[in-house]
Amino acid sequence: MTSVVEETTSGSVGTDVVGEAAGEGGLSAQELLAQVLDDKTMAALAARARESGLALLGEGGLMQQLVKRFLEASLEGEMDAHLGYAKHDPAGRNGGNSRNGRRAKTVVTAVGPVQIEVPRDRDGSFQPQIVRKRQRVLTGGDGITGIVLSLSAKGLTTGEIAAHLAEVYGTSVSKETISAITDRVLESMADWQSRPLDPVYPVIFIDAIRVKIRDGNVVNRPIYLAIGVTVNGERDLLGLWAGEHGDGEGAKFWHRVLSEIKNRGTADVLMLVCDGLKGLPDAVNAVWPKTIVQTCIVHLLRNSFRYASRRDWPELARDLKPVYTAPSAQAALDRFAEFSDKWERRYPAIVRLWTDAWAEFVPFLDFDVEIRKIICTTNAIESINARLRRAVNARGHFPNEQAAMKCLYMALMSLDPTGRGRGRWTMRWKAALNAFDIAFEGRLSLARN
Repeated sequence: MTSVVEETTSGSVGTDVVGEAAGEGGLSAQELLAQVLDDKTMAALAARARESGLALLGEGGLMQQLVKRFLEASLEGEMDAHLGYAKHDPAGRNGGNSRNGRRAKTVVTAVGPVQIEVPRDRDGSFQPQIVRKRQRVLTGGDGITGIVLSLSAKGLTTGEIAAHLAEVYGTSVSKETISAITDRVLESMADWQSRPLDPVYPVIFIDAIRVKIRDGNVVNRPIYLAIGVTVNGERDLLGLWAGEHGDGEGAKFWHRVLSEIKNRGTADVLMLVCDGLKGLPDAVNAVWPKTIVQTCIVHLLRNSFRYASRRDWPELARDLKPVYTAPSAQAALDRFAEFSDKWERRYPAIVRLWTDAWAEFVPFLDFDVEIRKIICTTNAIESINARLRRAVNARGHFPNEQAAMKCLYMALMSLDPTGRGRGRWTMRWKAALNAFDIAFEGRLSLARN
């Protein structure tokens, strides 16, 4: 196969020709190839490949050999520039540093693994750029690196990713290399977690997802996600925080998390929606005194059904709806009294759940129907949580906290690649933001100025 490539392109593709064409001012890849490999040469190459029965892609395919020749020619050109003379040029005799043979190296490319010969110099000062020292993965954009990150975001382990690449792409990538690729996101994750935030958010949602982490024994740990809604109605993923305990965090933990958000630039939050997280209301009042803490209605309903027989769920839902759709807090209290009279004997835990959450449940009843609707309808939040749970469930458990955070971060960054979900989110919040602006005395208008 190598002879087909060499014979067909012999004399037509050299590093000097490529260099001259590339030096003609910002040529595209298509224009460059058109100048270096004309149609006649490409037709001859295709014909010889067909005659020889060569495959275009795959192990030993024509594309692998073309990539090999291009990389090796580029490396030789870099060595010429480094030494100041071409190979076999008499000008290099007794000139100090010189070539010192080659070493074999296999790099993973978009067309599969390619073995190349990398030139060496005597004093070891050569630093190639097209294939750097110790570089084993040579892809750009959505190549092997993009595939690895995408599969990791879906919760696959390094072993499963390696098996997938070998089965589908015929590419052998070690688990160590895959781990090194995914570790590259740690720096971007740290930058994301500490980036500046908006000065005002109409609403911040805080929710938890449980992950299994092997810390001696496998234990359930909560990872908390904060999602903000900007003054323009856009979704803003504020950060991820690993919980310190499996049974809920205290006010000290939440004060640290909320202070971190405030220190990143958020001076005001109109409403914070959560699932009855212990210690959170006190921490909110300490960090943002004017912020209203609102229990998530969807979570409150879901937690209620956990205490009831499935056959009673439809009737419970009908009886609870007048409570959270009541026109006022007093009307909601009256409807809840009726609910308690009917259900307390059978399900006292449900009545106690609503009684304990009442102080954080009633605030949104004082607001416009558009605000109520957006607080009660958390489909967008649930869709994010569902995506995170798929990644977590696919993985099973994580060796440490960092691995869990890395997986969830990559899952978040892979959300909504087309941007359509973001557009739907913004449209959904238009009416609610107008209601927020009126209800909160122009605090949003000040943020827009």
